[in-house]
Amino acid sequence: MPSSQPRRAVISITSAHAQLYPENGETGLFITEALHPFEIFRKAGFEVDLVSENGKYVPDALSMTKPWITDEELKVYNDRNSEFRSKLDNLLKPSDIDASKYGLFFASAGHAALIDYPDAKGLQEIAAKIWEDGGIVSAVCHGGAILPGIKDKSGKSIINGRKVTGFTDRGEKELGALEEIQSWNRPTIESSAKDAGATYISPDGPWDAYQVTDGRLVTGVNPQSATVTAEAAVKAFEAL
Repeated sequence: MPSSQPRRAVISITSAHAQLYPENGETGLFITEALHPFEIFRKAGFEVDLVSENGKYVPDALSMTKPWITDEELKVYNDRNSEFRSKLDNLLKPSDIDASKYGLFFASAGHAALIDYPDAKGLQEIAAKIWEDGGIVSAVCHGGAILPGIKDKSGKSIINGRKVTGFTDRGEKELGALEEIQSWNRPTIESSAKDAGATYISPDGPWDAYQVTDGRLVTGVNPQSATVTAEAAVKAFEAL
């Protein structure tokens, strides 16, 4: 039986950027963490829109290098006529979005999401409305930074009392990113999830493709998990 929810997905994009990689430049949107879900949702018959808190984005420098992106994926990103790139170049703002018309919210990421997602009230309100209406809320990697601020009617985070995953503290250490994150005065995904009352589930390894589904909440660990997380979000949507 088809879901009664609108077959439309909205992917949030970080609008922040900051120096993170001494040799490779700035962090911003991790391209495949938006591109993979975009392609999965389109293939599953969803209309898909892209939105950031201020209607802007900066690409994450590392995400445009191998092994993080394939030649074919980079070709899609560089093609300004591709549907994905066209929507990135014409990002919506929260004020452009009627959340009641969407059945699925997906928070893409990049380390920069740690900077703007915790305070991105516009994006949080979109996700909260979709959740309230019975839709799916999902996030991958550092996209989980938005989840503590998505509140239900009781005023609690929607992840309170639920199982989630996201980029690991171990992964931050391996990347040498912990000090920089601390200089932004932002918590890691693990600590922010626990502070919001969630049970954080860690994968065996920080670079494993891994996702956790808890009812209508779907979360994934890292760039390698963007596809499986989006597929799990579609599966959860179909089960509504």
